[in-house]
Amino acid sequence: QVQLVESGGGLVQAGGSLRLSCVASGSTFSSYAMGWFRQAPGKERESVAISRKSGTTYYAASVKGRFTISRDNAKNTVYLQMNSLKPEDTAVYYCAADSDYNGSYYYEYDYWGQGTQVTVSS
Repeated sequence: QVQLVESGGGLVQAGGSLRLSCVASGSTFSSYAMGWFRQAPGKERESVAISRKSGTTYYAASVKGRFTISRDNAKNTVYLQMNSLKPEDTAVYYCAADSDYNGSYYYEYDYWGQGTQVTVSS
């Protein structure tokens, strides 16, 4: 079992930056793929970035070059640095973990945080 708690969301103007954090507890953090996903009102949840156990990363095309995922296994924490934010980045952002899957399909992840709201004003 893994418990995930996100923080760092908020309201920011277009072009601004935010850093999201997700602290995990309850299991061996390094043995999990960690992902950031988001869901805007009326839309399906989508992947944003994945940090695989191997150390490699994945980014959705819409955020590549603007967002950076990183993890600190000593602190059981995964981060999402978001730069050059756009109004279309507005969504609830969720942290997720899985021990067996490291892809981008949200429905494959077993553990989820409660989400943190990110709102980007134009």
